Amino acid sequence: GGVVLFNIFLIIHIVTGFVCLIIGVIAMLSKKKKGKHTIAGEIYHWSYFLVFITAIVMSIFHWQESAYLFYIAIFSYALALLGFLAAKTDGKMDGAHISGMLGSYIGIVTATIVVNVPKIPVLNELPLLLFWVLPTIIGTPLIFRVGNKYKPKKLLSSP
Repeated sequence: GGVVLFNIFLIIHIVTGFVCLIIGVIAMLSKKKKGKHTIAGEIYHWSYFLVFITAIVMSIFHWQESAYLFYIAIFSYALALLGFLAAKTDGKMDGAHISGMLGSYIGIVTATIVVNVPKIPVLNELPLLLFWVLPTIIGTPLIFRVGNKYKPKKLLSSP
């Protein structure tokens, strides 16, 4: 019973996580207007929601080994929800949308790497902490770079 149910949640978690990784890149690379970007954003958000729900359920199933997953799921989904709602409320690329969506992407990349690196020869000999922090070290400057690109232009005021 419990093992089968856990495995169902795990399969949903893996599939929707994979969707987030792929569709997130599509959203990032598409023009920031209604159409491909907004459709990708919808798919990303709702897939992330399923990743979040399944992570919460699986962490409760295996609390001793996976309690950290519960907290990471809440934090990462909060970022995805922030980014999603920011775009919904004002319909433009602002700091909350950019940092929320890209921050949540860093979260899902980190989770994917941390879970899989122990199974990869050579990489599994490096300290796991490296893989916990590397996506944030690489991704955070990119968030600022993208944020600056879409920052509203200040109007020149005449004296």
